[in-house]
Amino acid sequence: MKSVRLMHALCRSVQHTFLARRRDVEQRRHYAEKCDSVIKGVVVGVYAKEGDRQPKMTPSGEKFDDRVQGKITDLIREMGLSGQLGKGRVFMNVDAEFRAVAVVSVGQEGAGFNDLEMIDEGMENARVAAGVGARALQLQSCTDVFVESMEYAEQAAEGSALAVWRYNTNKRRRDRTIISKLELYDSPDSDAWMQGLFKAESQNLARRPTPTIFAQSTVDALCPCGTGSTALSCEPPIILEIAYCGTAPEDKPILLLGKGITFNSGGLCLRPKDCLSMYRGCMSGAAACVGVIRAAAGLSLPLNITALLPLCENMPSGMAAKPGDVVSLLNGKTLGFVDVSKAGVMAMADPLLYAQTIYKPRMVVDIATVGYAVCPALGGAAAGIFSNSNFVYKQFEKAGALTGDRVWRLPLWRYFKELIMPNETFDISNRGRGPASSWAHLDIRNVGMLTRYNPKRLHEHIFIIVQF
Repeated sequence: MKSVRLMHALCRSVQHTFLARRRDVEQRRHYAEKCDSVIKGVVVGVYAKEGDRQPKMTPSGEKFDDRVQGKITDLIREMGLSGQLGKGRVFMNVDAEFRAVAVVSVGQEGAGFNDLEMIDEGMENARVAAGVGARALQLQSCTDVFVESMEYAEQAAEGSALAVWRYNTNKRRRDRTIISKLELYDSPDSDAWMQGLFKAESQNLARRPTPTIFAQSTVDALCPCGTGSTALSCEPPIILEIAYCGTAPEDKPILLLGKGITFNSGGLCLRPKDCLSMYRGCMSGAAACVGVIRAAAGLSLPLNITALLPLCENMPSGMAAKPGDVVSLLNGKTLGFVDVSKAGVMAMADPLLYAQTIYKPRMVVDIATVGYAVCPALGGAAAGIFSNSNFVYKQFEKAGALTGDRVWRLPLWRYFKELIMPNETFDISNRGRGPASSWAHLDIRNVGMLTRYNPKRLHEHIFIIVQF
């Protein structure tokens, strides 16, 4: 881990302006390999039909339609497009500059906040439509994809950047998927577009395989943003500490604690083989914290954030924890291994105590994939959230409605505390008695990499390619 320490030392001396960070975003969003030729595509939107009124194009879509002498309108009519959200067509060779044109529905015109759904549908529709269109053009080998704002430039950028990103590290260079370069089409709102790209890039950091690689990759990603990172132990397991200072250093920070079990086999109690590969996603909490820090630094948010990321693997070995083992925590209480597959509870206990003692944070948010019950309870519709503060919960609820990442509050009553303590032989159990036992945290087990719970998969949106 000498390299991690060296990178940390370098980070301390790096001072980047916003423009430098912006250039970094520009560079990072370029496709994986340089292509010999540039193939351009454009994504334009169309609103759903209402009553007898036929689908209507967005303002940018109308301009593009005028540019091609009304061909898009004629094709929409001929294809019988209804304007159902996320559905569309790719038309080839209708324009001299853009080889492919993706026409995608953005749902109902004028969609806004939906109280029943607890989501801003206008923003979410822009994410879905932009993402579907950009991905469709990427599949047509477009190197440069231009996306219209769909009235929400930031959300269109976020959706399209998330859609075209691919994890290429484990592929041979010649087999890697080209990650299309994204540009804003027909809109002056470039600042909002850049913010959306940066937020998407921060989310795309959430792919890291092992503790050491996760730690090194995190340092590499955050150095250009001027944040500090320290690996608190030299060999796995690693506790990685990340700090972003956006206001006075003496101001109390918001503390993030992210579970970073880079593979959770269940330890000695091995999980079923048919779903074992999914448990590489047990580092989703830590990855989300890295994305938050990077986004905060890139957007120069006026607050201090500290994240503590316990990184380890839970594997069967001669050194693995055994059911019935008891460990002593920093506060003197004992914690029993009733279920060794629930390693996340154990890995996060001491870091949480340490961070609260050292930093005395104004608020603590821990993010983890812990409770399986959120999967059948909420599916992929929302993350479960436990909070002892009504005010904090309301802030999460509001933020989730705007970003499309909804949360649903679950009870944190004394009843559940009594299910894990006291015990005859130790103070706290890492598994409760009975079917329900959880603690205060943001549980993302059902909305992380387990996309089987999400009915809105991009590949389910059907595109027909029409050649001219």
